[in-house]
Amino acid sequence: MKQIVIDGGKTLKGTIKVSGAKNSAVALIPAALLSSGIVKIDNIPDISDVKALEDILTFLGAKVKHEGNLMEIDSSNVVSKEIPRELSNKLRASYYFMSALLGRFKDVTMYFPGGCSIGARPIDQTLKGYRALGANVTEVEDKVTVKASKLKGDDIYLDMPSVGATINILLSACISEGVTVIHNAAKEPEIVNVATFLNNMGAKIKGAGTSVVTITGVDKLGSCFTEVIPDRIEAGTYIVAGALCGDKLRVENLIPKHIDAFLSKLDEMGVELEVGTDYVVVSKTPCIKPVNIKTLGYPGFATDLQQPITPLLCTCEGVSKLEETIYENRYKNIPELEKMGASVETITNRIIKIHGPIEFKGANVSATDLRAGACLVLAGLAAKGKTTIDNVEYILRGYENIIGKLTDVGASISLIDN
Repeated sequence: MKQIVIDGGKTLKGTIKVSGAKNSAVALIPAALLSSGIVKIDNIPDISDVKALEDILTFLGAKVKHEGNLMEIDSSNVVSKEIPRELSNKLRASYYFMSALLGRFKDVTMYFPGGCSIGARPIDQTLKGYRALGANVTEVEDKVTVKASKLKGDDIYLDMPSVGATINILLSACISEGVTVIHNAAKEPEIVNVATFLNNMGAKIKGAGTSVVTITGVDKLGSCFTEVIPDRIEAGTYIVAGALCGDKLRVENLIPKHIDAFLSKLDEMGVELEVGTDYVVVSKTPCIKPVNIKTLGYPGFATDLQQPITPLLCTCEGVSKLEETIYENRYKNIPELEKMGASVETITNRIIKIHGPIEFKGANVSATDLRAGACLVLAGLAAKGKTTIDNVEYILRGYENIIGKLTDVGASISLIDN
């Protein structure tokens, strides 16, 4: 069993370079199946989710070359076949394969996806999109079969601006007849990254990054090159590390506009920040102010940064309020954080109040999901004494070389195998 061990209280100084975005990479890789040729994707992060996607690509018949952060995928001999449960259950993003295979072959059977347990994560909006395109959807227990003689464009109105549903409809509608319009589409930067990739392959997508996206179907998609955008969630995580224990810690290779709402909250708290064109310099600031945070779809405060910012809220001079509007089960990090000294009042399953300031102390804790794990790493960096984190596989799913990056800026952190 792997564990992360942190000897807290060290000052972080130097530079951390942000990797490619996990939430983009895990959609771009399945999207490659829509190409009848070879695609190259650069700035792929070295994380376990990417390795799981590679396994699925290989299973489906793709030829994959992966050197450093560059991945080359040849999908010319791919076939649509049922992806085994043990592969699809490894991560939520496996359902992007379902959409890519439906778009290209019009026939796919797959088990429901896995991923972190952070609340109900239904795929009903994705299935609604398939049906609108003319596909027949059959659900039997934990398996879904989607078939269509052809896919035909239509107006699709999402009940909520779901990132997954927006990307899935993009993938399935690219190779279709007519025009598909997604109304109430999600606007996240990762969606723009995927749409750009598809357009580079020959798709005709307009409006990505807005609430109305138009896809004009084409006959086939070809070869291209694209690059994964910087990971805004990783950037936010390391900026919090700097706010907790940094001395002019520089976080670079990011797009500040992608985390405007997050940076605005840090500014409201009084955190010492310097924001550049592609970097942020951050230092620990005494006597920071409490704030109220409500998670929203982009460009609002990202749900994936809600758990990582929680340790910083624990150090504020007063009471902060967190309201989670995206997932109803995203406070599993709180009991673990309380073991380290956090004072948290649960108002509802969606709203908590954080009483500060407190001083974290080292403890034995367990990651319950990816961002909860990041939260515990951050608390451990700021804590007095030793923190040992179990279930670190969650953390390794989404943070490339997190041990090395933090060690290089002065943290005492190690990955051990017990």
